[in-house]
Amino acid sequence: MIKTLFTFVFTVMLVGCVSSNNGTLYQQLNGKQGIEKLVESFINQIGHDEQILAYFKQSNVAHFRQGFITHLCSVTDGPCEYKGDNMVDIHTGMNISKKDFNRVVELLINAMDEQQIPQTVQNKILSRLAPLRPEVIDI
Repeated sequence: MIKTLFTFVFTVMLVGCVSSNNGTLYQQLNGKQGIEKLVESFINQIGHDEQILAYFKQSNVAHFRQGFITHLCSVTDGPCEYKGDNMVDIHTGMNISKKDFNRVVELLINAMDEQQIPQTVQNKILSRLAPLRPEVIDI
């Protein structure tokens, strides 16, 4: 009887652990479709922010869009492999300040909020992008 009860409790705990695993971060974002929606929201956020829009005046928006979709797909364990330019090459000469970098992060958070991405997923995305910070600021 006790062995049966223990087995039942252990099985319930194990199933609970398995069902709480929501797959990869890519899957939690609803795959490529979810990432595309997020990037569209992010581009819209940038387009309405005079402080940051200046950095994108000479940019090819379609190229940025596709590159960021592929980069996010890769960073979130999706099936994509980012083969674009590295962050240093992209941002060299832009002289992005800490203040402006932080503003871009705020815009990304706004876009994630707009897409109703859960806070825990947002934090995972930001933690994966954070190591790129030194490759973007003041170079």
